[in-house]
Amino acid sequence: MTEQIFAVGGAIRDALLGLPVKDRDWVVVGSTPEQMAAQGYLPVGKDFPVFLHPVTRQEYALARTERKTARGYKGFAVHASPEVTLDEDLARRDLTVNAMAVAQVWMSDAPSAEQLKPHLHDPYGGLQDLQRQVLRHVTPAFREDPVRIMRVARFAARFPDFSVAPETMELMREMVLDGEVDHLVPERVWQELARGLMGAKPSRMLEVLRACGALKVLLPEVDRLWGVPQRPEYHPEIDTGAHLMLVLDMSAQLQQPLAVRVACLCHDLGKGNTPADLLPRHIGHEQRSVRLLQGLAERLRMPVDCRELAEVVAREHGNIHRSGEFNAAAVLRLLLRCDALRQPDRMQAVLWACECDARGRWGLQDAPYPQRQRLSDALTQVLAVPTAPIAAQAQAEGLTGPAVGERIQAARLQALSQWTASPNP
Repeated sequence: MTEQIFAVGGAIRDALLGLPVKDRDWVVVGSTPEQMAAQGYLPVGKDFPVFLHPVTRQEYALARTERKTARGYKGFAVHASPEVTLDEDLARRDLTVNAMAVAQVWMSDAPSAEQLKPHLHDPYGGLQDLQRQVLRHVTPAFREDPVRIMRVARFAARFPDFSVAPETMELMREMVLDGEVDHLVPERVWQELARGLMGAKPSRMLEVLRACGALKVLLPEVDRLWGVPQRPEYHPEIDTGAHLMLVLDMSAQLQQPLAVRVACLCHDLGKGNTPADLLPRHIGHEQRSVRLLQGLAERLRMPVDCRELAEVVAREHGNIHRSGEFNAAAVLRLLLRCDALRQPDRMQAVLWACECDARGRWGLQDAPYPQRQRLSDALTQVLAVPTAPIAAQAQAEGLTGPAVGERIQAARLQALSQWTASPNP
């Protein structure tokens, strides 16, 4: 059988949508591992035959089929041989929009939709679904891999104008009821969650996961926010879950990095556990949010930078919102609690997350958030205090240890007091 090479998956989808093509996935039909190695390809796949091109170092996978052998996304037996056809390889993919191929010879460095359409291999109607903006599973084999639920939700966040086909949503619900989602490993959940949060409209990811029941299994702390009333001064018809979706979309609108978006996702978790006698003020929700976040971060094995930023935001976002009423001493204490002097860049991210929270409300999407600039300027004033000569002078006076630190803090407070007393701090 003659060897043939095809570009498949996201590169074809994005080119047809007029988007930049970044990563290319290649499938080799009619070859064997021995033949690939003889051509200089370097084998790298552990679970199935994948090779690095000897020059470009791009990945080339042999066409393969998969058979379900156990629960979870790793429970598959992979079969790769020269007899596996391109259609059989495409059939194991998740969505029709990702199950199209183009022969390598027609795949230029910057392919356009017009260039690709005449040469498109599309056995499952991916182009039609792209044009109709529908996310649809390829075959019933979709149900064999629970990661695909997360992928559909993630694609919904990336392409917010796309809808999930009713039959695909029903299949996802069945998978949740069958317990398939219970067997997802934390690393894959986090990987797909992070990519979904970086989508154009992260709220769509939560919307899809809620609709199929997966959010309750994967992120029960988040799922509990729906149906919980907001504080009375906010729109009463918007519950805490709806507020969360607005906050996440604001983080995308403001083009914030992943750590800020994670903080937006987790900052109000405690409101889902507010005792009835403390509603609707949500008294003490900050401490509950931190505790729930810590459990969630450990369960998902969240990166340290995301976890630490989210903890600061969960604990202090209420104080940051109220900081316009604080005097210099209270502002300094807030900055110290946030470890802003040691980590000023992280403090800027904390302030952006708080702005997303404040503007993630109906009617306030375009409202100013002066707290961010005021606290940023206050931090600049504190960091400008020359601590080395102050410490040297204190030591010359015989002070040691905490007493030196107190002298430095007094100087910082004095600088902050002078700044807040100025006409336009």
